[in-house]
Amino acid sequence: MDHKGAAGQAEPLVLGIETSCDECAVAVVAGRPGAARILADVVWSQIDLHEAYGGVVPEIAARAHGETIDKVAAEALDQAGVDLGALDAVAATAGPGLLGGLLVGATFGKAVARAAGLPFVAVNHLEAHVLTPRLTDGVAFPYCVALLSGGHAQFVAVIGPGDYRRLGGTIDDAAGEAFDKTAKLLGLAYPGGPAVERAARSGDPKRFDFPTPLARREGCDLSFAGLKTAVRLAAERAAPLTETDVADICASFQDAVARLLTLKAARALEAFAAEAGTAPTALVVAGGVAANGVLRAALAGVAERAGTAFVAPPLRLCTDNGAMIAYAAIERRAAGSADGIETRVRSRWPLDGAAAPLIGAGKRGAKA
Repeated sequence: MDHKGAAGQAEPLVLGIETSCDECAVAVVAGRPGAARILADVVWSQIDLHEAYGGVVPEIAARAHGETIDKVAAEALDQAGVDLGALDAVAATAGPGLLGGLLVGATFGKAVARAAGLPFVAVNHLEAHVLTPRLTDGVAFPYCVALLSGGHAQFVAVIGPGDYRRLGGTIDDAAGEAFDKTAKLLGLAYPGGPAVERAARSGDPKRFDFPTPLARREGCDLSFAGLKTAVRLAAERAAPLTETDVADICASFQDAVARLLTLKAARALEAFAAEAGTAPTALVVAGGVAANGVLRAALAGVAERAGTAFVAPPLRLCTDNGAMIAYAAIERRAAGSADGIETRVRSRWPLDGAAAPLIGAGKRGAKA
């Protein structure tokens, strides 16, 4: 099957594999930087496997990836209507993430690439998230990203492929982690983010006066550990909790996160011009937490007040997926800077390698 663009020219065709956490995802993407199409996007979720534990169990996740990756890849190729011979490259997440899952996806991708005689591209999971708005909306460089997920919370100036500058980030917990732990504390379902958002819809966001950590500190850095503690203390004081109590706590917690992100995102837009030498083309929200409607609305308001475009990818492309991995490979190959088959997986792989660690570093390197 011949895949051609609007000008009738053959388009690069990439198979993308994502296994950094609890989603086993494979996609096929065709196109060029800023103008690509998703031909297939298959995601096999492990929610049922981890629900009883209230969080992702790395060993279970890795085993499940190993049992399903070949089936998911076959389904993606089938949906796209292509075989391995039609591909131009194979890409897989090489970090950051859970080592077991990363090993499964990267090893499978390398094996497929070798068997088919194709180039292999090792993709940074965070880079894939921040490049997603170029896949979905064709956003032009440079732009500002609020990258919010279960493991990450940072503001990034996206100057171009491979050129990312951290404007600020969390000094402790990530936004998604705070949502998940709040849900677990309140006895809500897993995954915690959507459960907290659902409960908050019927709650009073003003009942509990939760703090916005680091609000008075200059800059764009974030903190969520103190907010988690405030939620725990409020829940203990209100025990035994009624459904109304839970809803009000969730609404107040979500409101505090939105207020903090509103303040810090406005500062990030101010810092962007100093870092990039120009105004951003857009404020983008990316990562799993970007699926939260309240937080999206808060960040959209920041962009509107700043006179900047606001972009939020479709919900299915905010959470982990193979399409973003394939597209990141398209960008990196076009820029001539692809990490190849010798690249090892790594649990830590910061986007901005020149930035000082916010939390710390060890044998595995700086935290992202």
